[in-house]
Amino acid sequence: MMDFVLEAWVSTIIEGKKVQWMLGKRQPWQPGEKLKLLFAGYNGTRNTGSDVRVEEMLRQVRRILGPENVELSMMTFNFDRSRGYFEGTNQVRLPDIFPPFLANEVPKHHGVVACEGSMFKSKFANALATMMIGSLGIAAAENKLSVGYGAEAGQMDPLVAKMCGRYCKNSLVITRNEESRKILRELGVPTELGTDTAWTFEPLGAEYGQKALRDIGWDGKTPVLAVCPINPFEWPVKASVTKLAVRSLTGAYKESHYRGPYFHNSGPEADRAYEHYLTSIAKAVAAFRQKKNVFVIMVATERMDARPCRRISEKLGGVPVLTSDDYNMYQLVSILRACHLIVSSRYHGIVTSMPALVPSAGITMDERIRNLMNERGHRELLMNVDDPDLAERTLAALEILDRDGERIADGIARTVVRNLKLMARMGVYFEEEVQRRYPEFPTRRGEWSWEDYLPSMSAGLRELVRAYG
Repeated sequence: MMDFVLEAWVSTIIEGKKVQWMLGKRQPWQPGEKLKLLFAGYNGTRNTGSDVRVEEMLRQVRRILGPENVELSMMTFNFDRSRGYFEGTNQVRLPDIFPPFLANEVPKHHGVVACEGSMFKSKFANALATMMIGSLGIAAAENKLSVGYGAEAGQMDPLVAKMCGRYCKNSLVITRNEESRKILRELGVPTELGTDTAWTFEPLGAEYGQKALRDIGWDGKTPVLAVCPINPFEWPVKASVTKLAVRSLTGAYKESHYRGPYFHNSGPEADRAYEHYLTSIAKAVAAFRQKKNVFVIMVATERMDARPCRRISEKLGGVPVLTSDDYNMYQLVSILRACHLIVSSRYHGIVTSMPALVPSAGITMDERIRNLMNERGHRELLMNVDDPDLAERTLAALEILDRDGERIADGIARTVVRNLKLMARMGVYFEEEVQRRYPEFPTRRGEWSWEDYLPSMSAGLRELVRAYG
């Protein structure tokens, strides 16, 4: 019921903005002004993937439009958890109850860039999809720049899908795979093909990751296996006034409470599935350790993942747990790139390690890791979170990572370079959309290479481009 209220509330706001714009006929941007863009996303929760994506979007947009021509702002749930990130960008606090915030904040800007990866899905939370649609829809209603950048679309509840089709039809959504394009095209939403934006992210140097591993007991020689688990069965998150009231009165629903009026999926069936997932991973890692001397670490790239990390660590007799609460994104990605093998249920646990060619396998709850592994040509390294034989399949994947690392690294390198070129093409689409909305905006002139549409790249990435470009 609460989700319906949010969806109706946001829809009413968008309809109201349409009327206000028609009556006011305001010109949203004037030549000589800085172009004010609001980046709408899921930041300030220490979700490494979300933070890395947005960091690279900001760098790319500044590179393309010119830092002197833009004023960029982004949403954050918590200033403390996004402090030190997103240099030169204004941060505005996103409240748990977001419709009034969107109604007030979006009109202050000349456009919105929606930057959440799981942008149009009911798998995680209808509220999140509603916020993305609301951000884009208000900007489009005011005839402003309205771009979804690096988006993914999946199954949506009927009302959310209807909102998406109605309010994003005047936006441009650049998706990170063809599957998402197909879903959005069927809803009448304009799309172009892009990719994720984490490919150009540069963490701290390799020496940091290696030292961090030594500090937790690594001998500097033994291969390091990183495991990045999640709780796949606590989704979707749904708003519930009833649960919130009961929790306030009795303390019930404490374990499933997410934030504000939002609660994770819970119950005996979810608990059984979760235990199977945790036990399967622990069994696979334990069996692999009997065959191969490895130093195992658990990595929580999202602060909530510390719980499954600690559960699996306990089952393995106690292995180090590293979390995004304790390491910032520059540190944590450096650590991942210092590892030798990775098994991850976090999409960005895989993506951010790929520029270092770390062999990786995925245990997926949705299409993101599946699409990535298919793109890499590594279907044998893909498991599902609810596979009955998850332990056996994960062990087999670990053995393949160990045995065929060079072959896997080659496929990873080709995928990285291909996605760098796709990310550059996204930049072209973005620049063209700015020109379409604001023809007098001073975009670059002359001939530009595809690399000129990317943020500055590290020496390692440039070497990959030379070798595989």
